[in-house]
Amino acid sequence: MSKAVVVFSGGQDSTTCLIQALHQYDEVHAITFDYGQRHREEIITAQTLGQQLGVASHKVLDVNVLNELAISALTRDDIAVSNELMENGLPNTFVPGRNILFLTLAGIYAYQLGAEAVITGVCETDFSGYPDCRDQFIKAMQTALEQGMDRPLNLVTPLMWLNKAQTWALADKYDSLTLVRDHTLTCYNGIIGSGCGTCPACLLRSKGLQDYLDNKSAVLAQLDATC
Repeated sequence: MSKAVVVFSGGQDSTTCLIQALHQYDEVHAITFDYGQRHREEIITAQTLGQQLGVASHKVLDVNVLNELAISALTRDDIAVSNELMENGLPNTFVPGRNILFLTLAGIYAYQLGAEAVITGVCETDFSGYPDCRDQFIKAMQTALEQGMDRPLNLVTPLMWLNKAQTWALADKYDSLTLVRDHTLTCYNGIIGSGCGTCPACLLRSKGLQDYLDNKSAVLAQLDATC
């Protein structure tokens, strides 16, 4: 029996990955991290979607220690989300160490479940400049996890080389475009569905959707070629 663990936030990307995983693996488990993020609705949305989609199990793990250590617009209410880059060239929504911690814990969970894969929705094509969303980082993490646990483990990144239009196409391929569009939470201001329409996450998401709807056949063909 094939098993996978999906790192699941309830946003567009991780929900699309979860939907795909449910078609590709015999048993799919979701893991969501409570790190004191800016909007509690993110966790509620993930729980609701997990139940609706029928995952084998859904673990919500308390990792509030990350909130204590990582200063970011996503962990501090007094820091406004900004479109401008910080002095280090990163957006102020970058949470240092987040994916290092998440993938480590998801790898431990996969070990306990006997799952061969951990799936994450990180992407290097259309991303916000986060260094922990790059393919090089994922490969390094996989090596570290396999060596540290002395067990094969595949870190799967279905969206790594897709742009946002292609990510929408992937959801549509599994007849889930409406669900992803209306019931996921990607917005940095905590609004489900189309979101606030002005934060960086919403702008990227809405542009990708419009690009897909305007060029549906071409984007689907690109998706098939990429995958």
